[in-house]
Amino acid sequence: MILNVPERKELIRSALGETPLDLLIENVQVVNVYTGRVEPGVLGIKNGRIITPYAEGYDALEKYDGGGRYAMPGFFDTHVHIDSTLVVPENLSHLIVPRGTTVMLADPMEIANVAGLPGFKALLKSIAQLPYHIYLEVSSRVPTAPGLETTGGELNLEDVREILCWPETVSLGELDPSKVLGMRDEYLAKVEAAQVLGKICNGHAVGRVGKELVAYACGGLSDDHECVDYEEALSRLRLGMAVLIREGSTERNLDKIIKGMVEENLYTSPHLMFCTDDKHPDEILDEGHIDFMVNRAIELGVPPVTAIQMATINAAKHFRIEHLVGSLSPGRWADVVLAETIEHIEPGDVFVKGQHVASNGKLLITPPQSDYPDWIYQTVKVSRGKSAGDFVVAADGESALMWVIDLYPDQIINEKIKAELKVVNGSVMSDMHQDILKLAVVERHGKNGNIGVSFVRGFGLQNGALASSVAHDHHNIIVAGTNDVDMAACVQAIEEMQGGFAIAANGEVLGRLPLPIGGLLSEEPVDVIIENLERINTIYRNMGGVLPAPFMTISFIGLPTVPQLGLTDMGLIDVLSHTLMSSFAN
Repeated sequence: MILNVPERKELIRSALGETPLDLLIENVQVVNVYTGRVEPGVLGIKNGRIITPYAEGYDALEKYDGGGRYAMPGFFDTHVHIDSTLVVPENLSHLIVPRGTTVMLADPMEIANVAGLPGFKALLKSIAQLPYHIYLEVSSRVPTAPGLETTGGELNLEDVREILCWPETVSLGELDPSKVLGMRDEYLAKVEAAQVLGKICNGHAVGRVGKELVAYACGGLSDDHECVDYEEALSRLRLGMAVLIREGSTERNLDKIIKGMVEENLYTSPHLMFCTDDKHPDEILDEGHIDFMVNRAIELGVPPVTAIQMATINAAKHFRIEHLVGSLSPGRWADVVLAETIEHIEPGDVFVKGQHVASNGKLLITPPQSDYPDWIYQTVKVSRGKSAGDFVVAADGESALMWVIDLYPDQIINEKIKAELKVVNGSVMSDMHQDILKLAVVERHGKNGNIGVSFVRGFGLQNGALASSVAHDHHNIIVAGTNDVDMAACVQAIEEMQGGFAIAANGEVLGRLPLPIGGLLSEEPVDVIIENLERINTIYRNMGGVLPAPFMTISFIGLPTVPQLGLTDMGLIDVLSHTLMSSFAN
């Protein structure tokens, strides 16, 4: 990653013209993210590194005609859980690289919650062979809510210290406020360990304002990707925290933040960048990746070069890797995107480390497949949840007043509401007229057989159930349904697949998407995964469903760190107080 002395000398000799370059990309308009200008240029490349963007007169072994197009650095996704794409990193190349994304800053906390440090290492074996860069944000909270959830693995302080020393690591991953405001020594020690190594600490300051936000910043957190509107973003920027503007499958924050920034003339801030956090493959295919965010920012009034800077050099500077990536400058990796215009960027050709890897929306190379260990395919071990009786919420009388998780459109947050639900044969029922489903989290790591049960509003289902073994951050099986029989059928299907998505009605499983690697990922080709995902989404809509990405939505309902309520295998969580609470509201 870092050039050694002989490698550095070779670049210097090439820069002096003493040895020929490997490649010249000629006839391009260079987007200089340092000056903010666009100038005619020739990209000179040696050993996968940029020698100069103004290489007229240099000799080279190979020349490529850029056709007068714009040349810009590859784009960054500054905070992503690769596990949430459902696709192993090598196959993800087919989706993101042709769209111009060449740098992924990944927090693999999903696989860590399933299998600890061994899972973390198993998932990342393919890094060196990928046609894009993965830099690591070390998962800081595995488990996320100790004592409030059951996970399959954990990363302790020593594990975190080990990973922080890896050359691929750039930061301590997102740390939620309960750990900081509670002044918990283990987590503050993780912050210290990162800062000793000169690495930043990523934030997760959802819902925090005033003194709590100030205290959180004093905890050493450098940024926040949880801002849902301009006012939240501004409050972070005022305290010197960077804002990672998020546009995922269910967290649509870009429009509100960018519109405010443009109106207030704050969009030129060097502390603004883009991330997806969690985005399903079908939406990447249909909508785009970071290129979509860049283009949408331009549509909303951000100057094109500024939007490109947000997707490149801003991120590189923030994560302290601008000496490696983020610009077309001497010594940086030659990650180049060529496009006909910068008013609406459609990547035509993409180079990574000087290699031509994508053209016209297609990957030109085949990334080598990783050899995953056998045990990672056998992580779903269910002892309870396969019988309808496992989901009974016992109550006396004809009705019960229950707490309900009320979904918030296009956001990860939810509301805490009360609802009167019927009691039939001693069990509290779902109520489709109120759009309220029973919700359960089934422990699937083979440890205790816990099941937490509550209720959720907003799925729109009129019959049936849907379930997922991708359930942040504990990654137990989460299932929502109109009845207990279909909920049990979904859990059975997920155990049979050793992870994945399932949807059922009338006791029959109607659709499946297997995710056998840790119950999170598939090695199937991207088009197969997308086809299966679209099929079960269609089944969901035919059953009355109204959510655009139901399996992404359900994966976040159990999150015990995003207000107001979460659900784990241990029960309903009051997120702000970080405590268990009864599902009964009376």
